[in-house]
Amino acid sequence: MRQDDRDAIGPAVEVRGLRREYRPARRGAGRTAVALDGLDLVVPRGEVHGLLGPNGAGKTTLCKILSTVLLATGGTARVCGHDVAADPQAVRSLIGIVFGGDRGLYGRVSARQNLRLWGALHGLGGAELRRRVDELLERVGLAGRRDDRVDGFSRGMKQRLHLARGLVGDPEVVILDEPTTGMDPVAARDFRNLVGELRAERRTVLLTTHDMAEAEAVCDRVTLLDRGVVIAEGNPAVLARELHTHLEVRAEGVSAPTTARVAAMPGVLRAALDGGGVFSATVAADGAADVLRLLLGAGAAGVGTALPSLEDAYLRLVEDRGMMVGR
Repeated sequence: MRQDDRDAIGPAVEVRGLRREYRPARRGAGRTAVALDGLDLVVPRGEVHGLLGPNGAGKTTLCKILSTVLLATGGTARVCGHDVAADPQAVRSLIGIVFGGDRGLYGRVSARQNLRLWGALHGLGGAELRRRVDELLERVGLAGRRDDRVDGFSRGMKQRLHLARGLVGDPEVVILDEPTTGMDPVAARDFRNLVGELRAERRTVLLTTHDMAEAEAVCDRVTLLDRGVVIAEGNPAVLARELHTHLEVRAEGVSAPTTARVAAMPGVLRAALDGGGVFSATVAADGAADVLRLLLGAGAAGVGTALPSLEDAYLRLVEDRGMMVGR
């Protein structure tokens, strides 16, 4: 489908003023918890979009609402133009969901039987279902274990089977909630390649993750969430530069007196020599040029700056709020 056609159809995901409250089971048992607080989000078709945020940010709650597992308290959410509350059946036919863990897998039967069951629930059958299942098992690297019982699989293998399950209905929108949890580095690399293939197929991918390198590697855009609201959104590299106000300066051949001079300069948070004699400093971006000039004038070698990463920006925002990063 051409880009103009996709734009005419509308976004893959459109969320407006979305709110989700969790009320206490018993009156007087505690205050209402707000998981999503008037959240707005638009994800164009064919985009790989990352949702990042600390524990309690609302990422998984949003995914559950979009996949019709959970009802919103207020606001609207649409998937490919269909309201998730008013037309859930249409939404379910368009999405593939990977929530991770052991949920949704049947341990006493084989990987192939698991996928055939889920394919049948999507209305597939006969030769088409058999072909689809075999293709997906090959795609996620489980073809050699297709007839083995799932309860004998490692956590990483189960996660790969989850990925295949999420694709069995040939979805337009794929929702991946922490998809690489439990994967070894090789399997995680293969997952990133798979996301690239989904992008090439013009599918929309909504990905929640705590792995900043993963987000930078696979996402076209990311949204940072905190306490149910959007605090930043954009291209991962651009967002990191915009949100991070300091640079890391490194050099070799720097003397202790020069290190002390750098440490006393305006905008320098830290300047030190490590045990191997390598100099490093954390410097405000607008003062980095002065530090570099001083180091070069003092005869330092290998002088350079490190661009901030998405992880730098993420951690700075979280630390500013006194929150812990975790699942």
